[in-house]
Amino acid sequence: MVFSLFRRYLSMGRHSHTSNKVQALYDHCNAIFSPSSTPPPSSQALHKLSSILDTVQPSDVGLSEESTDDDRGHGFFGINQLNRAARWAQPITYIDIHESDSFTMCIFCFPTSSVIPLHDHPGMTVFSKILYGSLHVKAYDWVEPPCTVESKGPGHPQVRLAKLAVDKVMTAPCETSVLYPKHGGNLHCFTAVTPCAVLDILSPPYREDEGRKCTYYHDYPYSTFSIQNGPKICDGEEEYAWLVEIGTPADLYMRSREYTGPAIQL
Repeated sequence: MVFSLFRRYLSMGRHSHTSNKVQALYDHCNAIFSPSSTPPPSSQALHKLSSILDTVQPSDVGLSEESTDDDRGHGFFGINQLNRAARWAQPITYIDIHESDSFTMCIFCFPTSSVIPLHDHPGMTVFSKILYGSLHVKAYDWVEPPCTVESKGPGHPQVRLAKLAVDKVMTAPCETSVLYPKHGGNLHCFTAVTPCAVLDILSPPYREDEGRKCTYYHDYPYSTFSIQNGPKICDGEEEYAWLVEIGTPADLYMRSREYTGPAIQL
């Protein structure tokens, strides 16, 4: 009897501890972010948000790393050939924690090898915390002033020059990464090296009617297009790429799931 009560006490303590972290994130975001981002949060306020995110664990948001589904060992070499496609095309799971006119808190859960293609965050600041697993991040920032050329592809779409900002594998536990409207890798692509989950905070959130539409891109090596009187490349051509806007990729396979972590007191 005493042991049972003691276990309940510990469970309540863990729940309270978990709730505090999620609530702390919400309270701080609610205090520093506004729909117009005017005035912008101070560097100290942003640093504090990163510090809070650095402490968040999967259990704090209702996730269990041990319970993650994965299809490693199956893929195109699975024993059950009839079920091959279903096993290979495991969806990315999107979990909405909170959304307002000022910010969005959400989680993406990735099966191995799944990809969120290269996309932008116009006028937005985004905090990303890897909760578990390993994720390859490739990110660019636009070269300013804009440098564009007409491509030779179908419809001759315009391509724009961008500089590589990030190209590495990040493995939990690691520090929170932050991208800004003009630097830090505002256009990025995520590829899951292992099953992994990312907690994102975006401010202001995507709003197409306010000019914050999510646009997808394909990147081409710098040598693909030649330009005259273009910017002087000092860092090596491998540090630059041409980006062309594309439609939402047909193979972007995503499903939503209800948030099961501690409730937020609004």
